[in-house]
Amino acid sequence: MCADNTLYGGFTTDLIRRLNQHNDGVGAKYTRLKKRRPVEMIYHEKFSSKSMALKKEYAFKHQSREKKNKYLVEHGVDRNLIE
Repeated sequence: MCADNTLYGGFTTDLIRRLNQHNDGVGAKYTRLKKRRPVEMIYHEKFSSKSMALKKEYAFKHQSREKKNKYLVEHGVDRNLIE
């Protein structure tokens, strides 16, 4: 979750390193904007392959905010964090 209350999803093999990159302004273009930092990890999933992870990332990024929220709540994220 970004500081501006937007959701960001991405692929990594090292969650802590990647979160630090986002918060240091050297991560994805989306999180480089100061208004989006700090970035907080509210959910993560582990996949059996990079291919599966990238497919899931693509699908998540192309959903509406409503569908993203529904998915996150169904997977244990507190609704109050995302709405």
